[in-house]
Amino acid sequence: MGPKSLSSSCSSFRSCGTYSACSRGKYSCMNRRGSAPGPMQRSVLQPARLRSVSVSASSRPAADEHSDHALDKYLPRWLQSVPRVRMRPASERPFQQLAELAVLNERLQGRRPWEARKKLEYFQKSRATWKAVCQQVLASDAIATLEKIEEAQRKVDEALSQEFRDGNSVTEMRMELQHLQEELELAHKTLHETQHLVNYHEKEVEKLQQEAESLRRLASIEIPEPSEPTLGRRDLADPARAEASASAPPRSTAEEPRRRQRGGAKDMLRSSLDIEEGLKDYWFPVEFSKNVTGDKLIPFEVFNEMYVLFRDETGAASCVLDECAHRGCPLSLGSVEDGRVQCPYHGWEYDGRGQCTKMPSTAFCKGIGVRALETVEKDGLVWVWAGSCEPFREIPDVGAPPAGHEVHSELVLEVPVEHGLLVENLLDLAHAPFTHTSTFARGWPVPDAVKFRMMSMLGGEWDPYPIEMKFEPPCITLSTIGLQQPGQLERGARAADCDKHLRQMHVCLPARNGHTRLLYRMSLDFMPFLKKLPFMDAVWREMANRVLGEDLVLVKGQQERLHRGGDTWGNPVSYDKLAVRYRRWRNSLSHGSEEERRAAAAQLSKGMTAGELFSIDEAEREVFVDRRGASR
Repeated sequence: MGPKSLSSSCSSFRSCGTYSACSRGKYSCMNRRGSAPGPMQRSVLQPARLRSVSVSASSRPAADEHSDHALDKYLPRWLQSVPRVRMRPASERPFQQLAELAVLNERLQGRRPWEARKKLEYFQKSRATWKAVCQQVLASDAIATLEKIEEAQRKVDEALSQEFRDGNSVTEMRMELQHLQEELELAHKTLHETQHLVNYHEKEVEKLQQEAESLRRLASIEIPEPSEPTLGRRDLADPARAEASASAPPRSTAEEPRRRQRGGAKDMLRSSLDIEEGLKDYWFPVEFSKNVTGDKLIPFEVFNEMYVLFRDETGAASCVLDECAHRGCPLSLGSVEDGRVQCPYHGWEYDGRGQCTKMPSTAFCKGIGVRALETVEKDGLVWVWAGSCEPFREIPDVGAPPAGHEVHSELVLEVPVEHGLLVENLLDLAHAPFTHTSTFARGWPVPDAVKFRMMSMLGGEWDPYPIEMKFEPPCITLSTIGLQQPGQLERGARAADCDKHLRQMHVCLPARNGHTRLLYRMSLDFMPFLKKLPFMDAVWREMANRVLGEDLVLVKGQQERLHRGGDTWGNPVSYDKLAVRYRRWRNSLSHGSEEERRAAAAQLSKGMTAGELFSIDEAEREVFVDRRGASR
């Protein structure tokens, strides 16, 4: 029964709704009982005369039935085991047609045909068994349904299997074994997931126990009550409260110096979203050198002005204002032609000094150009001088990674917060175990104030994390993290004492009000093979975005409060040392002399370990300043 016979049978079914098998192997219309079809009667396909189709197969010589193995006895044994392409002879065509007929009958009876096909494919795995099943079905003029084939399969299994016991066929035992194997695999998977969940909860319980122990120790510290109430914001809003505060007994004279110190610190540390004019008189790294190629234009913003980077005819990095002197079109939309920037509007061209060298379609006018910034390449970075005067400072030697380190990642990100708030966030190590609980600080313990006091009394320091931090004016934050193993910190040790190190450089470029251009460079002194993996750039970028996303929620909230008149430096504490130094230097740019700026910058450039940053005794000398801004 070929495709034509099947199509004719299908057309017969569409005409009357049922099928039957005629003596010539064709299919005619009938119902299950062999009578004329009646309304609403369901039909099946019946291979009543498929024996006429299989006669040709049964009449073939015995040697043809085993043609696949007829020549095996003439081949070497090793060649007999080699896989060969198996061809389906014409004698097996009725067997395949029987399977298709059974699937079609299952569909006509409203059952799921794909389940029947799956079972039939399993029966056909053994060619000899399937051949015997088909011959039994064809010889009995049975209805070609899945039930009849399964019944014939059981009979063949009983006849072929010598290990048949308790009415279970070999096929059923195999199917049961397969089902048990699937259940076993599912049980293994569930067991592994449960084990991971148990390990996670054990770590959470251990973390809670450590926090409870820290809180218990802190609760044992006695905090003296203030002897003189101060008039706060609530007192001013409530006259009765202010009168009660004023009638309280005065504070002792011993507390007076500290009160003045706190007031002086608050006066000196002024939070502002404005950019000081003196901040421009520094060298700023604006891009990584590898990103500035010969035919590429890189636009960026600094101090509320747009500039564009490119390489001139000598291959040197150049920076000019991203605005054509003709009609103000952005030059970054154009192209680089022979080391000159060509405006996409009318084709005007500018060299690395900002001078216009070409004006197509008109008479050339001399002396026309755009502003150009002094540009220098150092340590794989492109530095520009954004001040209006000639450069009078040296470029700091902080860009290159330390000896033995290799750069693994260089990223450029645009951050919608003011650069000073972002710098203060980077210099704040105490927020890590509270903010970055789902990224790099997962499992970090909260530093215990009791240990700091104890080590201070003993004349030493305790480092909660092996981390060293440093800020280099005007906008570079450096941090070195010591690792015991990749991704594992060693508590109580310094970064210099560890064998493995991760060094980070964050460049927070003041783009415009409320926006920062962030350059990030990460280097390692171990696992150099990671640089050769093609997907690592995407991994580092995804990790940086996740960490930055955790910080942005907080820093954007600070920025919003500042817009509403809030104050981010109302009450600095011990671990704010580096951020206090940074804010003091920023304040000196608008109110101090050049000598005071240099002194503040020199103090800010001193690195700190985590132990020094959290040291409480140092905080008493460093954080609180008097009204003149001098440290006690």
